[in-house]
Amino acid sequence: MRALLTAGALSLAFTLFLTPLFIRLFTRLGWGQFIRDDGPQSHHVKRGTPTMGGIIFILGTLFGYFGATLINGEGATASGLLVLFMMVGLGVVGFIDDFLKTRKKQSLGLGGWAKVAGQVVVAGTFALLALQFPNAQGTTPADTKISFIRDLPLDFMVFGTIAGTILYVIWICLISTAASNGVNVTDGLDGLAGGASILAIGSFVVIGFWQFNQACSRLSPTDDNFARCYEVRDPLDLAIVATAITGGLIGFLWWNTNPAKIIMGDTGSLALGGALAALAIVSRTELLLVLIGGLFVIETGSVIVQRAYFKLTHGKRIFLMSPIHHHFELKGWAEVTIVVRFWIIGGLLVAAGVGSFYLEWLQS
Repeated sequence: MRALLTAGALSLAFTLFLTPLFIRLFTRLGWGQFIRDDGPQSHHVKRGTPTMGGIIFILGTLFGYFGATLINGEGATASGLLVLFMMVGLGVVGFIDDFLKTRKKQSLGLGGWAKVAGQVVVAGTFALLALQFPNAQGTTPADTKISFIRDLPLDFMVFGTIAGTILYVIWICLISTAASNGVNVTDGLDGLAGGASILAIGSFVVIGFWQFNQACSRLSPTDDNFARCYEVRDPLDLAIVATAITGGLIGFLWWNTNPAKIIMGDTGSLALGGALAALAIVSRTELLLVLIGGLFVIETGSVIVQRAYFKLTHGKRIFLMSPIHHHFELKGWAEVTIVVRFWIIGGLLVAAGVGSFYLEWLQS
């Protein structure tokens, strides 16, 4: 528990107190946000707002996590480092995209396929590394089974070692690109993606700590709860990483909420989506991410539905603009109203996800 509190406090302090320094630095470097001409007119006042703010909470997360492990005398684990690898790796992809936007002075940086290629490289590397580093019980950070709240009896290895490994890597890449692009799509209003990510990633603090208390390695075979214990590589460290990310995001949100003094950019949104995917994969709750990240699913789904309907009807639209938060902007809703109501929706979906997680344990 002390490590959790330390990680969150250090990360929170880093982003809360140092963000103004980064704002001045990014302004001096000319890292300002560019706004789409076809977007809501109210967004044009945000032109020039410092972007790439994801750098701040990524650094805050690293400071909080490694500071907590050092202060509490606990070494970093393979699972925790893998989550950080995914977060930093996709953050780098997002940084390249943001940097090109500021250099070209336009709202498009990396091309769509180039961005996906970067995500696949990072996620594919993560997938292969996650099958390594077994602990004393022979448990690796991830395995080749599809998971919901626990591993399901659906193992890619039934197709053979080579084909199974390839399918497993593809599966992890799909989860990671979907999650990172989902957060990226949601990052369209001040504080929306940040607040929603606090709720979603914060849920893994609860999940990781509960898995730690009910870990098979901590229970005796004679314990009443042994039959429903969790075989997860480093559940407590996952909770520590999730706490560090959440703390960093809370401090950043102080400056990112409307009117935002700094924007997280693709640097932040891709990093958060990557961290969310990695936490789900190594905690063996991959499909539960559909509920925990439900708001991101809704936002991404609105874009997919809009584009499909537009093509099928040769120009007609369901929403005034997608993603769906822009639809409500064009209907006249205040930006703060949309953000808070979407946070409520996201929070309810996170509560449903965590509730499902606990209900499964009760019924096991």
